[in-house]
Amino acid sequence: MISFVNDYSEGACDEILQRLKETNHLQSCGYGLDEYCQAAADKIKKVIACEDCDVHFLVGGTQCNKTVIAAALRPHEAVICAESGHINVHETGAVENSGHKVLYAKGEDGKITPKEIEQIVLKHTDEHMVKPAMVYLSDATELGTYYTYNELKAISECCHAHHLYLFLDGARLGNALCAKDNDLKIEDLPKLCDVFYIGGTKNGALFGEALVIVNPALKPDFRYHIKQNGGMLAKGRLLGIQFEVLFEGDLYFRLANHANAMAQQIAQTLRECHVDFLFESQTNQIFPIFTQSELQTLRQHFELGDWEKLDDEHTAIRIVTSWDTKEEAVKQFCETVMKLR
Repeated sequence: MISFVNDYSEGACDEILQRLKETNHLQSCGYGLDEYCQAAADKIKKVIACEDCDVHFLVGGTQCNKTVIAAALRPHEAVICAESGHINVHETGAVENSGHKVLYAKGEDGKITPKEIEQIVLKHTDEHMVKPAMVYLSDATELGTYYTYNELKAISECCHAHHLYLFLDGARLGNALCAKDNDLKIEDLPKLCDVFYIGGTKNGALFGEALVIVNPALKPDFRYHIKQNGGMLAKGRLLGIQFEVLFEGDLYFRLANHANAMAQQIAQTLRECHVDFLFESQTNQIFPIFTQSELQTLRQHFELGDWEKLDDEHTAIRIVTSWDTKEEAVKQFCETVMKLR
C-alpha cells in the first residue's frame, strides 16, 4: 500500500542518516549544549538573517507549542488562533492543560485575520474574563494554505497595536515558503514574529523542531521551561546534527519543494479529471472530493485520510505528500484516478 496520509511516514533523508552514522561513536555533552546544536543554531541565524535571537531544539511540535505558550503567558492570559489551528484541534488540550484558554476565530481558509484578532481582544474587556496575550498561527496552515508577506505583516501590526505576542508554528514552514507565488521569505520571520519554529519532523528529519525566540522578553530561563514541559532531549546532539545538515546548502528547501511538487502534480491531474476540491492549496496538502465508490477503489491501493464527509455520496479526503514521496507513486495514483473518471 502506498500512503498519502501524512508527511512523516518515512524516516529521514539520507544526508541526515549518513551524518548520524558518522558521528555515532563520538562523545558530546547532553541536553542541547553540544557543538552540533551550536553549529546548527549558527547556521539558522545566518539563514534567517538574525544574529540577535535564541535558537532551541525541541523534540516535537506539540512540545514547542505548549512550552512557548506556557512560558510566555501569565496564568490569567489566553492565546488566540484560527478555529482549525493545531493547538485548538489536534493537541489533546495540551495548551489548556498548561492552564491557558484557547480563544479561536473562524478564520478564512485556515488563516486568522487581523479583524478577527481585534474582535476577540475587544470582547475581553476586564478581569472577569481571560486576557488575550498571544496570537498563534501555523504556516502552512492545517488546510494547506499559507500566509503572504502582507498578510503576516498585517497580523504583526495588529499584535503590536494590542500588545500581543505573535507565535508562528512552522511545522510545515518549508512547504509554505516554497509554495508557488508566496512572497514571504524565511528572513522576514524575525522581523514580524516574536517567536517561531522551523519544522524538521515533517521535512526530512527523524524528529525535531528548531525554535527561534526573537523577543528579548521571552528569552530568560527558557531552558527551564523546555525541561519542565518534556521537550528537552538528553541526547540533544541528535537534534543539532539534523538541523546542521538540513541547513547546509539548500537541502531544507529542496525537500519542501519536492513535497509540494508531488502534491501539485496530483492536483493538476485531478483537475483535468474534473475532480472538485474542498479548498485550494499550493503546498503539500490537497483536499479533493470523491464519491464513496471511487474511494473504495482507490483504497485498494492507497492509504488516504478522510477529512470531511459532505453527504451520503461524497467525502473530502486529505492527500499529503512528503520530502520522500516517489514520482512513481504519484504516477500510479494519477493513473488510477484517470481510469475512474
